[in-house]
Amino acid sequence: MLTNYGYRDGSGDWFVTVDTDKCDGCGKCVEACPEGVLQVIMDDYDDEVVAVKEEHRKSIKYVCGPCGANRPCEVSCPQAAITFSW
Repeated sequence: MLTNYGYRDGSGDWFVTVDTDKCDGCGKCVEACPEGVLQVIMDDYDDEVVAVKEEHRKSIKYVCGPCGANRPCEVSCPQAAITFSW
């Protein structure tokens, strides 16, 4: 299942997508994120998965933007469970 975190505005779609079928909750992306955007949570099926912290969901464009194409969270994920809409 794909879980989208972010928003859409006049400048585009700004979403971080976590494929919860791939994510095993290892936390490597959480450690790699320089902005502290991610956290490991327990989902509705009692599985550990990664999610964007609530306080960052409406500012993804700005907190993730500085990483540019070198997205450490995406690169560090061994399951390729994290993608971006921009």
